[in-house]
Amino acid sequence: MSDLNRLTIAGARDALRKGETTSVALTEACLSAIEGAKALNAFVHDTPELALEQARAADAKRGADAPALSGIPLGIKDLFCTKGVPSQAGSAILNGFKPEYESTVTQNLFDQGAVMLGKLNMDEFAMGSSNETSIYGNAVNPWRRGDDNTALTPGGSSGGSASAVAADLCLGATGTDTGGSIRQPAAFTGITGIKPTYGRCSRWGIIAFASSLDQAGPMTKDVRDAAIMLQAMCSHDPKDSTSTTTPVPDFEAALTGDIRGKTIGIPKEYTLDGMSDEIDALWTRGKEMLRDAGAKIVDISLPHTKYALPAYYVIAPAEASSNLARYDGVRYGHRAKLAHGDGITEMYEKTRAEGFGAEVQRRVMIGTYVLSAGFYDAYYNRARRVRTLIKKDFEDVFAQGVDAILTPATPSAAFGLGEMAAADPVQMYLNDVFTVTVNLAGLPGVAVPAGLDRQGLPLGLQLIGRPWEEDALLNTAYALETAAGFVAKPAKWW
Repeated sequence: MSDLNRLTIAGARDALRKGETTSVALTEACLSAIEGAKALNAFVHDTPELALEQARAADAKRGADAPALSGIPLGIKDLFCTKGVPSQAGSAILNGFKPEYESTVTQNLFDQGAVMLGKLNMDEFAMGSSNETSIYGNAVNPWRRGDDNTALTPGGSSGGSASAVAADLCLGATGTDTGGSIRQPAAFTGITGIKPTYGRCSRWGIIAFASSLDQAGPMTKDVRDAAIMLQAMCSHDPKDSTSTTTPVPDFEAALTGDIRGKTIGIPKEYTLDGMSDEIDALWTRGKEMLRDAGAKIVDISLPHTKYALPAYYVIAPAEASSNLARYDGVRYGHRAKLAHGDGITEMYEKTRAEGFGAEVQRRVMIGTYVLSAGFYDAYYNRARRVRTLIKKDFEDVFAQGVDAILTPATPSAAFGLGEMAAADPVQMYLNDVFTVTVNLAGLPGVAVPAGLDRQGLPLGLQLIGRPWEEDALLNTAYALETAAGFVAKPAKWW
């Protein structure tokens, strides 16, 4: 078989089970593709020796009952702690940090026999929408605007994961989603990404940004692969107090494509002033595709949506300022060189000033401000109350019989790297306008590629599901994927 790195997870699994290829061959194909794609800057810590060792072990154990991910080469976002491998969260402050433990999600994947090709680029501490805040430099989208050679963002914060999957450097990748960091880059690069219900995947061993919002999920070439990979990632974990004991269903078995009789809600609040006409047209086409598949389309209202972005950008920085307080240069990571006479305070100040980038510093300062004694009630507590109202909006809609909600995934196609550099930071934050509500409410959401814009760039649609019903959500996404028939791939330039 040729072009093994272009296989889907399902295709590779089936080929392995039939004896048509080996995990070593799959892994070597991906390692070769990674070596030839340095221009994308997607992989930042390569682990070829470990990958081949894991691949050989998977081939040696292969049998009829081999797990679905046995021998499948994956990329791991740099936010996941991987034993003995650099895990920096894209930040200088964790330079040299090699954990002596494995995150629960990556351990689950390795227990299934998955192969780790290396660590993937990301925005620093997952704070960003364009992968431009990374200490490793920008990750680059493999897509181009027609004949224009402008380097485009792959989205953020899981930009390296999105770029690697879209460019066939790996068969799938882990991502994390705090306000859209799986779904937005998936939409920008023409792949599938799902953020499961909060608590479905353990957060243990994932470097924290905002603990009440962070959730791991898979980024894959299609919906079936997302179902297969999510199945392996999910588990109850006693080391994570927010981890659910809710049983994990067979996500792949749920992919029948039959959504007849299902009710799909269309929220009027997601129609924004100035929204791209192409995004609006894609959304309309998505409604028609689901209606043609047998679903009932109804208009719904989520009245507190307009407060979601302000609430998110109070809560997330507040939690970040608390979580990032542990990076002080005392125990691990970067420590600033001190002048004679400097004390502990100067060490903290210099280490954090040198180790954190501008966006992380901005969010830590915002978070500290909204948690301060004079502003805690005015900002943080008010944002928490708004969050409760947003969650109730969704609960009310689902109680009325809505099975899933269809929205755009992003307000535009991928933009050029550097094009937002001179903009107000709030303009960058608006990239999360369609996605943050899902995190605030703790719901599952999936982005599915559904078309191309007039410049040939991928556009995605988002489906939001009921809590703990990722199986039903993935089936609806599968029906949408089938109807959209998206098969476009980026033309290779790297």
